Amino acid sequence: VSPSFAAATKAHAVAHVKGLDGGALGTIDFAQTNHGTLIVFDLKGLPPGAHGIHIHTSGNCDAKTKFTSAGPHFSPEPKTHGFMVKGGPHAGDLPNQFAAADGSLHASTISNMFALGNGKKSLFDRDGASIILMAKGDDYTTQPAGNTGDRIACGVIVRTAGPKSRKGAKRTAHT
Repeated sequence: VSPSFAAATKAHAVAHVKGLDGGALGTIDFAQTNHGTLIVFDLKGLPPGAHGIHIHTSGNCDAKTKFTSAGPHFSPEPKTHGFMVKGGPHAGDLPNQFAAADGSLHASTISNMFALGNGKKSLFDRDGASIILMAKGDDYTTQPAGNTGDRIACGVIVRTAGPKSRKGAKRTAHT
């Protein structure tokens, strides 16, 4: 393994996502890279279509509160919600993700707005962070959450020892 690969895969986290009924919907994996945090979605049982996704300030996914226990969007800087507004986005604003007709969501995105290590951009303060999936897609402008409807799924983001095992995966050196 090259030194840059080892450095790029040091910090990891995972969120085990559950719906309002407490049922497991899958995982969202986080890996710190040299270019931001890679976020990989592996979910099932979602309503088909677009879903707004946001990182929230508290690692608390209490379904009895309809996940309001997760607090507001993660935003260490005083920013406004939305990619398309002046003064935005929050650090926890992520691009919409799309569930297939069968309710599965297999996708990835990257963000340089937060980090898995230490410091001001870290998700790991005293009460952690969570990731919330919304009922509808984010319009990237409406305050305070992009006209996304209800919170439908939540996962507490927890540090892990490393990435999921990739049995049979080949690593090749690029020159």
